[in-house]
Amino acid sequence: MRTVEQVLTLMGGASAAAAHCGVGTEAIRKWRQARAIPPRHWPSVLAATGLALDDLPRADADPTTPSVQEPSMTPAPDRQATASAQADRAPPGATACLVLGNGAVFWGYGFGATGKRVGEVCFNTGMTGYQETLTDPSYAGQIITFTFPHIGNVGANVEDVEATTAAALGLVVKADLTEPSNYRATRHLDDWLKSHGMPGISGVDTRALTVMIRDGGPPNGVICHAPDGVFDLPALRAEAAGWPGLEGMDLAKEVSCRQSYSWDESLWAWGQGYGKQTAPKHKVVAVDYGAKRNILRCLADAGCEVVVVPADATAEEILRHGPDGVFLSNGPGDPAATGAYAVPAIRGVLEAGKPVFGICLGHQLLALALGAKTYKLERGHRGANQPVKDLATGRVEITSQNHGFAVDDKSLPEGVTVTHVSLFDGSNEGIACEAKRAFSVQYHPEASPGPSDSHHLFHRFTGMMAAG
Repeated sequence: MRTVEQVLTLMGGASAAAAHCGVGTEAIRKWRQARAIPPRHWPSVLAATGLALDDLPRADADPTTPSVQEPSMTPAPDRQATASAQADRAPPGATACLVLGNGAVFWGYGFGATGKRVGEVCFNTGMTGYQETLTDPSYAGQIITFTFPHIGNVGANVEDVEATTAAALGLVVKADLTEPSNYRATRHLDDWLKSHGMPGISGVDTRALTVMIRDGGPPNGVICHAPDGVFDLPALRAEAAGWPGLEGMDLAKEVSCRQSYSWDESLWAWGQGYGKQTAPKHKVVAVDYGAKRNILRCLADAGCEVVVVPADATAEEILRHGPDGVFLSNGPGDPAATGAYAVPAIRGVLEAGKPVFGICLGHQLLALALGAKTYKLERGHRGANQPVKDLATGRVEITSQNHGFAVDDKSLPEGVTVTHVSLFDGSNEGIACEAKRAFSVQYHPEASPGPSDSHHLFHRFTGMMAAG
């Protein structure tokens, strides 16, 4: 018996199948959700594919569907001795799996690109903005679990990307990808994922996986999409367990630009698209540790001429552009590893007296340059609904975040103050050093995706530059 996905492939895709059967793509989505093709469509499907009746997925054929429930999640190694060999076999119809470093296996249905990817498995609580999330360079080395069950309804387009190449390794979702229903959509998310070589898996109990990550921290994992349903679980388990993890890993160089370039595109406006900064008042050098495009747009929108330089640019190379201020961008990986080359450059900029503004990884690197330390969180902050308190005003802002490391408050030297704290776990979310005219925040004030509560920080930066 074939799976619904295999039948749709033979028919030329969801749109072609809908045309053959005289239905809309919403009906095809229901086929996927039910893992079966209704009997009234069998004649059309058989005519289009040449299959036999016994080949068609039917609701009465096999009630077993892959999910996080047993037998779809196999036991961890310490329980495998008493498990049957059947536990290591894919359930009927499964075309993808997520194998964790602790030996657990989540079965499901593959979409996007075929193949496998290994990295750190995390979760994101955002309800929308999945295309921006998947292209955020800060997600390099990570497989994203979306806690919101319905992903795909916005589709994909050419504007809502934060980098040319998608940074995330793969995605895990509860329900099948929904059909695009947004007026700005130009392609199906599945097609977009294929074009970026990113595999996905649906049918997973993402609540159970999220609890596992919440309680035990982000595990290593391998996401594997194999349309033939054949998986080498021992090899996948070994690969997941053997991945070294993000701690000690410098990923900024992998996602950074290779040479300097200018940026003048400003924020998006309804009915107009992206604008252009034609009369800048300040010149900013942005060090690209994995910069999101919308951060650069926010700088341009605030009146800045922006020159972007690679992550490993020296202080001399940064100052050669004659900036009024220096921006330290977001990015992936362990700040201590990236700091090997970034910290000396940042210290050189601080000694030159230039105002400095850092975000995310840039915040952590600024802290290291000022003499503080960083550490890996037990569980990272990822989503567009993270509450942060500004200690100076008492104001609480809802912020967009994506980080697995944090600044150690206790290690901050004299003259460096804590400005913001997380209301989730009390970890550091911002620092300032008045003597050096430098400040930074752990979260993403550009809000792409997310709320725009913190856009004012870009104007705080331009105010520092205007003060001379």
